[in-house]
Amino acid sequence: MGHPEPVLILGGSGQAGAGAAALLRRWHPDLPLTIAGRDLGRARRVADELGAATAVTVDLGRSDLGLPPGHGHSAVVASLWDNHLHGLRYAQHRGLPYLSLSSGLVDIGPEVVAGAQRATAAPILLASHWCAGVLVLTTLNLAREFDRIDTIRVGAVLDESDIGGPAGAADLERWGDVTSAGLVRRDGAFAWVDGPDAEAGVPTSDGRILPGRTIPILDVPSLALATGAANVSFALAIGESAGRHRGDGPSLEVRIDLEGVGVEGEPLSRSRRLVHPAGQGPLTALGMALGVERLIGLRGDAVPVGIHTPEALIDPAYAAERLAETGAMVVDPAAAAA
Repeated sequence: MGHPEPVLILGGSGQAGAGAAALLRRWHPDLPLTIAGRDLGRARRVADELGAATAVTVDLGRSDLGLPPGHGHSAVVASLWDNHLHGLRYAQHRGLPYLSLSSGLVDIGPEVVAGAQRATAAPILLASHWCAGVLVLTTLNLAREFDRIDTIRVGAVLDESDIGGPAGAADLERWGDVTSAGLVRRDGAFAWVDGPDAEAGVPTSDGRILPGRTIPILDVPSLALATGAANVSFALAIGESAGRHRGDGPSLEVRIDLEGVGVEGEPLSRSRRLVHPAGQGPLTALGMALGVERLIGLRGDAVPVGIHTPEALIDPAYAAERLAETGAMVVDPAAAAA
């Protein structure tokens, strides 16, 4: 079998896109990549560092993305907000898998409608989860110890200096403009919470409690529906991470609390913390790379057309192996504090 056509990474010279491209290059040295960005010089620098990659300029305001005709691709990756949906339409017209990670829960409506209108056109991976699905996959890997899960509580600390590039900052601002309410599952029902009900303290690994809020994020329905848990919430605090607090660079930490019943029928609870000393960038890149690898058939069976989420396509145990390679750790908070 010959090498596939290049993977087209929209925003490929940005933090998330370049990080995902670097991982794909490490895993699959011969996979061709096309780094697409507004600044051709910057895209060329990223492509030259990768090798087996080309650079192009892209215009998301055009239905043809401003790309010359005759260029074939194996997938389209939107590592920035595809606000015209021209990237998705470009993929659908050509029958190419498509991955997005910047729509968030509040912006996926148009993507879902586009996918439903042309349900047989192409596989669409909605990966606008925390770190492009890595948190969901990590939680599901931990959940294998349970026979039944009743409650999942997630508390994430994002360092205020680790929001990402301009695109990442714009995403957070846009989502905040749409709503201050958070989505939860409570007693089996999905519900919106706002005001004082949405406030939540998020513990850091060094013993501080940062003020946070319950947020609307795809991780909540993904975890609720994948596990059947009747109570699911995700709180986010933006502030000084433990890494920066001790004088190092910004770190990422996510507290995961699971409650339910073990395989012997006994009550079971587990608390773990997902941490990375280099912040959210490596994990977002990992989530994207895992999705691309799966979408273009480099791992697992062919992905059928239709709309997919990360947990529907990616094996949590495999994701855990790749996660460890990035330098991330999943630790017991009690043991770490001892």
